[in-house]
Amino acid sequence: MPTSRRRVTLKDVAARAGVSPMTASYAFTRPARVATATRERVHRAASELGYRPDAVGRALKSGRTHQLGVVFSEHLAYAFDDPQAAQFLAGVAEVCVAEGRGLTFIPTRGDAADADRVLSAAVDGFVLWTTAEDDPVLAAVAGDPRPAVIQGGPPREGITCVTQDDYRAARAVASHGLRDGRTPVLISFPLDRHREHMVTTGANLPSRAPFPVTDARLRGYRTAIEQAGLSWTSTPVAVVARNTQADGAAAARELAPQLTPHALIIAMSDELALGAHQILHETHPEAAYLGWDASPAGQRLGITSVTNPLRDQGRRCAHLALNPDQPQPNGQEILWSITSASASRTGASDAHGL
Repeated sequence: MPTSRRRVTLKDVAARAGVSPMTASYAFTRPARVATATRERVHRAASELGYRPDAVGRALKSGRTHQLGVVFSEHLAYAFDDPQAAQFLAGVAEVCVAEGRGLTFIPTRGDAADADRVLSAAVDGFVLWTTAEDDPVLAAVAGDPRPAVIQGGPPREGITCVTQDDYRAARAVASHGLRDGRTPVLISFPLDRHREHMVTTGANLPSRAPFPVTDARLRGYRTAIEQAGLSWTSTPVAVVARNTQADGAAAARELAPQLTPHALIIAMSDELALGAHQILHETHPEAAYLGWDASPAGQRLGITSVTNPLRDQGRRCAHLALNPDQPQPNGQEILWSITSASASRTGASDAHGL
């Protein structure tokens, strides 16, 4: 019977190179402490013997995994299905590649095990996708010594927040859309982690939504609608469970009986606006659409939208998580603007530790 080959150890490498085991170890883990000729002799011996350093063992000794953990409050597939989430991840990945770090996805399922699942991940820091204020993962990560950064909020002591001024941007884009005297209807993101789908009016919405992005945009839309002399309480609102074109289409079907010929469809994303357009473009050809993200697909349809540079936000989040002790330069705010031929209003909010 064939015999299994004995695993080459660091002691074998040290013996082959004629150095102590500690010197051989330093040649891999602390190369600056080993003379160049000695380091090259150790590496040559390792190559001849087929030795590879034990990455797990090195991580345990150094306390560093060289991995950045990305935590999504959405279903993990959303990170790849949603164009804007994919842009955010691309930004995170760019920084990881530039700094020689790996990227670890940490899925959450909305159950009691989420916090333990996140904290047990072998990563050096965390980047979190926006979530609700009552998400237990927030409290767990905030109490962990590893650096953490969240995109979009909610703000939490111990976690750096990178976001836009969603309230001001929502107010600006809605005010622009209402200039022509159109009648608004809203397609909203989920209000909380229960993700309950509903069709209602502004009167029945909670005064505050646990999802900070949803909350800020609803407040901005409400301000614009009331400033236009319209009734917020009677404005139709469809709350979707997920940010998908399918959800936007389903919301549009339910809202259709309440639409006027010159309705203004105010959607919290281009994906939702695109889904609504699929359903309404024939029955309501004069309707106008507002979105968010300024996606190429939305721009092709002429949807007035808010830019949301999520790739830049991904880069910013990753840099902050991987370099928590480095001074952060000023003047790198996350900017927003309205993509419309007649709109030029812009704004910004800085990335800030809270």
